[in-house]
Amino acid sequence: MTAVQRIAASPISVSGAQAPAKSRDAVVDSMRGIAILMVIGIHSLPQPLDAAWAKSLDAALRPCVPVFLFASGYLTALSGRVPLARRLTAALIPYAIAFVTAYAYMALHNPQMDHRIATTLARFGLGYVFVYYYVFVYVGCTLGLWLVYAAAGTGKPESNKRIAALLILTIGCGLLAGSYLDPSLSALGVPDALLDEIRTRDIPFWFTFVALGALAAMFAEPADQSMRSVLLIAMLAAYAFYDAVRITGLGDAAAYDSTAFFLYAALFSVALFALRPRSPFFAWMGSGSYFIYLWHIFIVMALRDHTAIRQLGGVAGFAIACGLTVLLSIAALLAVRQLAPPRVCRWLGA
Repeated sequence: MTAVQRIAASPISVSGAQAPAKSRDAVVDSMRGIAILMVIGIHSLPQPLDAAWAKSLDAALRPCVPVFLFASGYLTALSGRVPLARRLTAALIPYAIAFVTAYAYMALHNPQMDHRIATTLARFGLGYVFVYYYVFVYVGCTLGLWLVYAAAGTGKPESNKRIAALLILTIGCGLLAGSYLDPSLSALGVPDALLDEIRTRDIPFWFTFVALGALAAMFAEPADQSMRSVLLIAMLAAYAFYDAVRITGLGDAAAYDSTAFFLYAALFSVALFALRPRSPFFAWMGSGSYFIYLWHIFIVMALRDHTAIRQLGGVAGFAIACGLTVLLSIAALLAVRQLAPPRVCRWLGA
């Protein structure tokens, strides 16, 4: 198989991508900008992750998806509603365009590719090209959040208490799913490859970060310097534990969908939120993070398929791939926003 293989973990940020500048949250956009750079970092790592440094760096960057989901929950709780149709449209139209392009790229590099209609529809519905399966993680989490708000009855007395109770319940259910989905399916004889696909799309687990973001919007107060320090220390300790689990294979050593990952990613998201980053560059990147998510992977794949970057290997190959992907992604986002009509920008996720 060529380098046209799926690489793990990619976030999405689609809600409000074309909102007027005055309605944007600079802190949330800066968080998204940091997260999309983490995504590029993960996808630029040499595959497979054999070296210890690569596993450690991969582990450090893994909270990128939770940051996006945390931001989605946070903004939803601030607005008090889930504009379901708008969010699904903003997610699925750019995805469909990117899917067609990715499908063509894969077909060009794999003459034996199965083009049967049922297989193609399955690829589309499962996001089974490049790293697009997280589009449907976002869609599933959005539907889950809509159900929470619908069940709680927004606008009614005591609705906030019901929303908070449901969100806390979903966190507990998500952690149960993350802990017991793997052994339960293994006991039923599910192959490891299929099990990995299922765990990647473990929506109850991913929804825990959406719920955490919503709860932060509802109850969190600005953290003082001492509290920020505590959060950072706790986050670093959680990372050390998660990294050790990944490297040693102790217990549930999955890159995602594990209690160790939840602890680190949750603390990372909360600590980043508490730091309140406000960077014009990160905010600009964050406002176009869905476009970058959908299209940066073409740069990564082109570098792997059509250059000698694989031969460099190690840190040098990673640094060059990551740097070029960041620069070319920024250039592409600039070009689209400068040259394309607003409707085309929306269709491309920019």
